[in-house]
Amino acid sequence: MNDPKIKHSFNRNTRILLTGVFGPYARDDEYGSRWDNPMELYNNQVTRVQGPFSLRMFHRTFGLLMIEANIDAPTTILEFATLDRFIDELKNNSYDVVGINSIYTNTGKVKKMCEEIRKHLPGAVIVVGGHIASREDLSDVVDTDYICKGDGIQWFRKFLGQDESAPVKHPSVTSCFGTRILGITTNRKTAGTLIPSVGCPLGCNFCSTSALFGGKGKSVVFFKTGDELFSILCELEEKLGVDSFFVMDENFLLNKERALRLLELMEEHRKSWDFNVFSSARVLESYSIDQLIGLGISWVWLGIEGRNSSYSKLDGVDTRQLVKNLQSNGIRVLGSTIIGLDNHTSENIGAVIDYAVSHETDFHQFMLYWPLPGTPLYQELKKNNKLIPEEECPVGDSHGQKHFNFRHPHIKNGLETGYLLKSFEEDFRVNGPSLARIIRTTLMGWKRHKNHPNPRIAQRFKSNRRGLDSDLSGVIWAMTRWFRTDLQLLKRLKELLAELYAEFGLKTRIKAPVMGLYILHTIRKEVERLAQGWIYEPGEIYEKNARALDLEKSNMGNIKEHVPGPCNHGKGPHGIKNRHL
Repeated sequence: MNDPKIKHSFNRNTRILLTGVFGPYARDDEYGSRWDNPMELYNNQVTRVQGPFSLRMFHRTFGLLMIEANIDAPTTILEFATLDRFIDELKNNSYDVVGINSIYTNTGKVKKMCEEIRKHLPGAVIVVGGHIASREDLSDVVDTDYICKGDGIQWFRKFLGQDESAPVKHPSVTSCFGTRILGITTNRKTAGTLIPSVGCPLGCNFCSTSALFGGKGKSVVFFKTGDELFSILCELEEKLGVDSFFVMDENFLLNKERALRLLELMEEHRKSWDFNVFSSARVLESYSIDQLIGLGISWVWLGIEGRNSSYSKLDGVDTRQLVKNLQSNGIRVLGSTIIGLDNHTSENIGAVIDYAVSHETDFHQFMLYWPLPGTPLYQELKKNNKLIPEEECPVGDSHGQKHFNFRHPHIKNGLETGYLLKSFEEDFRVNGPSLARIIRTTLMGWKRHKNHPNPRIAQRFKSNRRGLDSDLSGVIWAMTRWFRTDLQLLKRLKELLAELYAEFGLKTRIKAPVMGLYILHTIRKEVERLAQGWIYEPGEIYEKNARALDLEKSNMGNIKEHVPGPCNHGKGPHGIKNRHL
């Protein structure tokens, strides 16, 4: 079912609906949603126990946007809709193809959506893709015509009979929306999203992304040269009005020739861009700090995994020293640690957690060791009959933040749930709110590089330090009041506030308490909301590309007059949009 051989007659007016699974998300339901698995990366896996200090945000379904940008067809994008809203879209519009993107955990929702498509659009072709495509028995579980596994751009081009060799076009989209922290939702422009490639050739045994795009030694590279990336970045800068970019690439710096060519072009054209990247430790160490600073690397998602882990990407690297070096140059670090590796036991798990926390990263992700379908780890455990059947571990609970879905050699009886929670709690207790850590690292970078001899680099650090002398100093002032009974953390916060005062002077001393009083108020209100069970959900996004809008205008679309109803599944920050993609 993965082979998109053409069994249907398509043309340039083939109407396509691309959608994610329906909400709401952060609550238990019959389709597999769970309250402990919200549609939020950070609040789910990183700042989970930080309460009002937790970073909240939502991300678009980038795969769908990449597909839409690279096919010649009238296409509608529907994201974060309710089930009723999805059914309403099917009833009131005619689509020839409906594509659903999903992760494995949401199998129940995909099954329900396929049933509704068959009921309301019996002539439509259904395509299911995303990480769920790695599920071996998917075609037996959901009523789909095709399963799109791997590169969705190439798959859909072949499926529609279009030019598979055409250059890949990059969509213009920001990295996130609905950013919220301290009870405050901000509408500030976020980073643009850059997607150079998908998959990772390092091929860690647990990595579902690597497995989905070919496994160890393979990846799908959309843009192979620094010149291509530079051209795309210039376009994103102009269209989105941003100078910061979130790079959706499992190991962006691995292609050193491409990265250094990008650096040359940035120097030549005096671009003070800012990059947030994923990288492995050994790859980071292959660059000098001057190269990283010159490239504008300001944030790194770094796999720490665990002491004595067997992953080659960590061989010979002192990750604690690496983190310290990066932070001293203003590069913020999100460390990622696995709980439940084969050598973890109830006796050594405390040391495992302490080792992770000792890195003092700005953020820290903790995940259970988790065999997802398609990964080498899954195949190994399946072969050895160690996977827990779905009757005991439902698909909806297979998200890495609750229980193992396999029989661990040492950790039994659900103890992993408590160990995972303890990891988050200990990181928060020892290192404090991630927001304070970010401010500390940003200040270190500013103090070290504010007078950098390269004006391009000095300008970037000047831009990055925005708010340190006002709003962010107010945040630290508020934290000194909020954590006044935690003497260890209070000492560190007061030292940081003193550094901010020393660096920015009298105006900051005046502004900080004023801003701090307001922030204390918003923190208290947020604590009240959370105590009352308030849930943060994304609002619906509804977009049509130019071809779809033109088709409607020409009355060729056989589309009934219809205005989408309001989003009703949460106080989402992002309402319905009907705009030109």
